Amino acid sequence: MRITDVYARSYRWPKDKPIQNGKHIFTHNELNLAVIETDEGITGYGTSYNVDYVEYLKPFLIGEDPLNTERLWENMWVPKFLGRRSISTRSISALDIALWDIRSKAAKMPLYQLLGGYRDSVPCYIAGGYYAEGKGIKELQKEMEEYVSWGVKNVKMKVGVLSMKEDARRVKAVRQAIGDDVRLMVDANCAYRSYEAVEFGRRIEEYEPYWFEEPVIQDDYEGMRMFGEKSRIPLAAGENEYTIYGFRDLINQSKPDILNPDACSMGGITQYLKICAYAQAHGTALSPHGQQQVHVHLDCGVPEVIMAEFYPPQYDAKIYDSFKNPLHFNAKDGTVSPGSAAGAGLDINQEFLKEYRIK
Repeated sequence: MRITDVYARSYRWPKDKPIQNGKHIFTHNELNLAVIETDEGITGYGTSYNVDYVEYLKPFLIGEDPLNTERLWENMWVPKFLGRRSISTRSISALDIALWDIRSKAAKMPLYQLLGGYRDSVPCYIAGGYYAEGKGIKELQKEMEEYVSWGVKNVKMKVGVLSMKEDARRVKAVRQAIGDDVRLMVDANCAYRSYEAVEFGRRIEEYEPYWFEEPVIQDDYEGMRMFGEKSRIPLAAGENEYTIYGFRDLINQSKPDILNPDACSMGGITQYLKICAYAQAHGTALSPHGQQQVHVHLDCGVPEVIMAEFYPPQYDAKIYDSFKNPLHFNAKDGTVSPGSAAGAGLDINQEFLKEYRIK
């Protein structure tokens, strides 16, 4: 099998209402794809937050055997020209995922099974609790109560926009709404300085957060370590980290309890598998961040993952309509599963998406 063509496709549509986390406001949703075609009629799809360098990387792939993922990753990884932590690595991520999509389709099995098939489904948490115009504490409580009514046992909320006192009130209100038997995670998206994160952690400890995600800026390894040493709340980090080298430094210097690697950013599945092995050797749990359509395969493929991040159709129905084989939410036990179709689950409904294409 040989690669015959490589190209990118991007789609974008507005949200019904803008939402906000600790540092950013989101008005639109995007789907960015790297597409790899082969001479045997198998097409691979990969996704990332940026695919601007796909055309640049195309010569490294044309004519190659797509099954040689290690060799092709090394071919694309040229830090001297591209930069080791940048949008170019995100393009490499998308292309690497597309190569693994081809591998699993050639093997006629879903990606999670090709990766090891550790389980068929994985516990999930609902990634909600965003800030939005007109959304006060009562509305936040109602949102979280709805999630729990679906059967989920884990929910996450955003912090870091309001004062510590106000955000602590929001955390308290959510705990009251969901009860004591549902895990609650908080996510600051790097909004605090380390001493501020420690102070806010003290304010919310009594509500028993299962983890505090990205309390400080992603490159502040020392600040994360200080938070971990001074707070009783487990530290989660890594969604903005890149490659096995970055995760090596993050684990060794910051000692997080939970890693949130994102294969769509940090180097694709080839790097993700190495990070899983390194984390396992250090006794560090994983709960990957990012595009759930492909990550549910990564969550189910290996044993280190404790929970999947899950955005329900209520968050964005169009993203479900975008794929031919959307993942499955199992209300009985609060898990998600990737299904049995061969590949990484990223085959798109082109007819539905065509009006949203931007390039």
